[in-house]
Amino acid sequence: MESSGISIIHALLFCSCLLIPSRGLSHPHQTQKHVAFFVFGDSLFDAGNNKYINITDQRANFWPYGETFFGHPTGRFSDGRLIPDFIAEYAKLPFLPPYLQPGSNQLTYGANFAFAGAGALDETNHGKVINLNTQLTYFKNMEKLLRQKLGDEAAKKILLEAVYLISIGSNDYLRPYFTNSSVLQSYPQKLNRHMVIGNLTVVIKKGGRKLGVLSLGPLGCIPAMKAIKKPGTDECIEEASEQAKLHNKALSKVLQKLESKLKGFKYSMFDFYTTLEDRMDNPSKYGFKEGKTACCGSGPYRALVSCGGKGTMKEYELCSNVREYVFFDGGHPTDKANQEMAKLMWSGTHNITGPYNLKELFAWTML
Repeated sequence: MESSGISIIHALLFCSCLLIPSRGLSHPHQTQKHVAFFVFGDSLFDAGNNKYINITDQRANFWPYGETFFGHPTGRFSDGRLIPDFIAEYAKLPFLPPYLQPGSNQLTYGANFAFAGAGALDETNHGKVINLNTQLTYFKNMEKLLRQKLGDEAAKKILLEAVYLISIGSNDYLRPYFTNSSVLQSYPQKLNRHMVIGNLTVVIKKGGRKLGVLSLGPLGCIPAMKAIKKPGTDECIEEASEQAKLHNKALSKVLQKLESKLKGFKYSMFDFYTTLEDRMDNPSKYGFKEGKTACCGSGPYRALVSCGGKGTMKEYELCSNVREYVFFDGGHPTDKANQEMAKLMWSGTHNITGPYNLKELFAWTML
């Protein structure tokens, strides 16, 4: 199992830096040259790959997803944009298309390989998602296309100067709470965390030098998790949040060690845990009215997976003003919340996004 995670991460980070000539490309913000941007991970970053795979039951290709910014469902688990959409905008790039979207061949800007439900472990939602290993395979296929179109030297620049962004791990820890999977439940928590971190570490060692990482959020306190605790008590599942804290601490140590050992390695780790938790506990501080109940769904905290009425539960509620909410559904932030966090990732202080922010990573060149 560990070997499967190893192979994906090898390929994933080997190409983490990319600088491509703008010849023959056009974009309203285009400069003489641009840094490409590649996104991997789970539903927090999935720009719509879930629309194109029939095996999954984790989709957001129906109303009211996408109701605000896009005006139609795009496969994003939000009413509008996701964090990578805002980062692309700040980097003067177009929105990265889902890799599986037909006709998505303008890959010199980058691509989005993230898929809802994916984890760092292949066993997580096995057979129902495009896991991290498969995302890596897709990336390798894209790399071949770049070499064919641009030649080896230009493609090499792509692989040397790109910025990579990844959000992974939440599903590895959360899935046992929502399933009777004997595979995941058979692993002690410490061993499970060791496996997740181990897979990510091996990938990073083998690959790119400009890496953005989203830490895990307060997993036990998201609406979907609180709803399975004791509805009405406002209690979190503390063991899940503790797992997230331990994961984040371990990953931070790994990244620090790699920075000291790998020549040219620079990373940006965003404190998603603290940033999201503060908005949940103090919504008015950030311009929200509701931090713990979702905008769309049913049951306690509107946390049940019924938004859009496409699953087994057809009835659901939808808030009247989504901009007042931190969460759009039981596990995913709204467009407004994503924008606030993307701004911090892009140019925030180093105690929230460190040791570098993404703006610094995009500006830094190895060539």
